[in-house]
Amino acid sequence: MTDFEARNPFRTHAAANQPPPFEGINLLASDRALQEAVLREGNASYLGRIDAFGARMGSAEIWALAAAAHRHLPELHAFDRYGRRIDEVEYHPSYHAMMREGIEAGIPSVAWNGTAGGHLLHAALEFLLAEVEPSVCCPITMTYAAPAALKHAPGLAAEWLPRILAQSYDASSQPVSGKRGATIGMAMTEKQGGSDVRANTTRAEPQNDGSYRLIGHKWFCSAPMSDAFLTLAQTQGGLTCFLAPRWTPGGERNAIHIMRLKDKLGDRANASSEIEYHGAYALRIGEEGRGIATILDMVHHTRLDCIIAPAAYMRTALAQALWHTSHRMAFGKALIEQPLMRHVLADLALESEAATALAFRIARSFDESTASEEAALLSRLATPAAKYWLNKRVIGHVAECMECHGGAGYVEEWPIARFYRQSPLNGIWEGSGNVICLDVLRALSRAPSAAEIFLGEVRRAKGANSHLDTAIAELETQMASADESAARRLTELMGLVLQASLLVQHVPSFVSDAFCALRLGDTRSQTYGATAGNADTNAIISRALPA
Repeated sequence: MTDFEARNPFRTHAAANQPPPFEGINLLASDRALQEAVLREGNASYLGRIDAFGARMGSAEIWALAAAAHRHLPELHAFDRYGRRIDEVEYHPSYHAMMREGIEAGIPSVAWNGTAGGHLLHAALEFLLAEVEPSVCCPITMTYAAPAALKHAPGLAAEWLPRILAQSYDASSQPVSGKRGATIGMAMTEKQGGSDVRANTTRAEPQNDGSYRLIGHKWFCSAPMSDAFLTLAQTQGGLTCFLAPRWTPGGERNAIHIMRLKDKLGDRANASSEIEYHGAYALRIGEEGRGIATILDMVHHTRLDCIIAPAAYMRTALAQALWHTSHRMAFGKALIEQPLMRHVLADLALESEAATALAFRIARSFDESTASEEAALLSRLATPAAKYWLNKRVIGHVAECMECHGGAGYVEEWPIARFYRQSPLNGIWEGSGNVICLDVLRALSRAPSAAEIFLGEVRRAKGANSHLDTAIAELETQMASADESAARRLTELMGLVLQASLLVQHVPSFVSDAFCALRLGDTRSQTYGATAGNADTNAIISRALPA
């Protein structure tokens, strides 16, 4: 029964003062900050493609599929009814439908098929998908990032890249030779090591045919129905990167045993698992002993999506909060007209727009990195800084948007609840906070010129806002004397200053001035809406409202 078929009124009351469903809304056309970021950092040639996907993602059908994928969780079938080992995960059809939407839109492939500005186009499509169903973004992200590692094994790349680029989703469980499209997963961390992958104990035994046999375990293997997994194992030469397909070339199930599925806080429509390798067939990627360096090329690209995702969560949470408060009356007027609520919503809108601006500037650096060493160094340094900062901001942001809904937002029927559960994920995936901050220090030490390149980027806005000028001066001091004990402060400041510099240069002054005052000035607060300063809340809210 749809909302339009509901029985109303009841015998006891009328279901009045409720907002209409947030659906049938083009998620690009209704988001001015996203439109401007795409045009500013990319180009107009693919705006029609993004617009069509934004309309699709905002449709009632897609919202219903996303909700169903979270109600019907994946199930592990380690054995068939005859007692034979199959290690299959069963997903609800809604999950497969959402995977098909993302892959056929080109999210994993556009960055590698020769499309101009492909990483930015990937980021825009990923942003729109993550606004509705973020769980499928995990396997789509890993598939997008895999070519960065496969370049170290040209033979494997020749076999697997055509299937990654095919824009075809095939959920069937069979050898990849029979499939037009393929997805790629990752399996790196182990029980005893976690982020310290150098402590891995999985070993790889070389075979006469050039393959290896893996023996060991992995504590996290996300999307275990992927067609192959990039994984790490110890060889005589040290920790090495491998590709382990789910089926062997002979058409047998590879000896990858799924021990159990993780019962996670969020990202629940996507299965994550613990696995064991019982002599699993694998092929080496890159040199023996260079496993971390090889797989980090993939990790760098997955971190881009760990930036896009929190920006998308902020936007979808904000849009739903604005929608709800626009249609809900309290104390004689719409919630959005209440002075305190306007301060909160305007503050949330500033945070969301700054996140979008930062995410798409990072995406552009990926496109520019192939032709510019300077862009590559900026990307290497700014990517972990942005990942750290946006994922520290998103949890409180989504929580505040949930509070704007009142008790309804805390109920699973409303999408804001699943985005709240989702919001901590990307701060943990591909390096939690301290690991990321140490990576920032590592990038600075290995390429001293990266600091000056980053500072050159933010100095473009110098002189336009006194709060930003003061923050840039502090950042210059911090970068000159960075050490491990101050790594969090440095990384936070890098993210914040880069956000502010982008807003000062590119968005209306009523946004940038308010952001700089509330995030860098004396009126900064610990909670959203506690102070508005001289912010033009009417203009800020009007700019952020979903059309």
